[in-house]
Amino acid sequence: MPASLGVKRCPRCNYQGEGIRYFRRPGHIGLLVGVSLFTYGVGGLIYWMARRRHLICPSCGLGWEHASRSLVLESARDVPRSPGAQSDERLPSGGVKRRVAGVLLMLLASMMMLVGATEAEMAAVAVGAVFGAGGSTLFYWGWRSRQERRRAIMQGLQRKVLRLATAKGGKLTVTEVAADLNLSLPVAEKVLTRMDDGFRVRSEISNEGVMYYEFPEVLHRNELEPGV
Repeated sequence: MPASLGVKRCPRCNYQGEGIRYFRRPGHIGLLVGVSLFTYGVGGLIYWMARRRHLICPSCGLGWEHASRSLVLESARDVPRSPGAQSDERLPSGGVKRRVAGVLLMLLASMMMLVGATEAEMAAVAVGAVFGAGGSTLFYWGWRSRQERRRAIMQGLQRKVLRLATAKGGKLTVTEVAADLNLSLPVAEKVLTRMDDGFRVRSEISNEGVMYYEFPEVLHRNELEPGV
């Protein structure tokens, strides 16, 4: 039976199935109520509007938009895996919750500072400034987590390309990488371009005008003498 189009795999907890609505998770409902109470309903409304159509993993709460990446991160079926290859699927958090919470705190801070300035309430302005600083820090923390996650994804893909190059004899084209690792052509090209250092990985053009990437250490490994 063909799998449902909505069935995906969560890269964090390996749950396989379909995502659920963001506010079906009890913790998110509690957060919505808490934000609403402390912001007279305004923050809760903004929070609900921002996340009401968002899908998450029912097991760990990871944003379901990341689940499609699990297809990218899975190894090709015909590429041999090393004993430590499973660690490629362990990705750091993308910091989505921290970024959302940071934005909400900054919005709340702006409202408090505006009300405080209008009503000449310096206490509200001071509290708003503290909330704004906290929100900015939280958002930056989430942004850094997102960057770390992207780096981890790229490193995982590069390891898979190296295993594929070993299986293919030391030469790869963008099309081969895209097909074997289930990547789009632009993503496959980006991965290979980043790996191209002109030494361990270098791009060449065949007589027929086909660009390929050569891995000299893999290509000539049989010619190397074993280390002493």
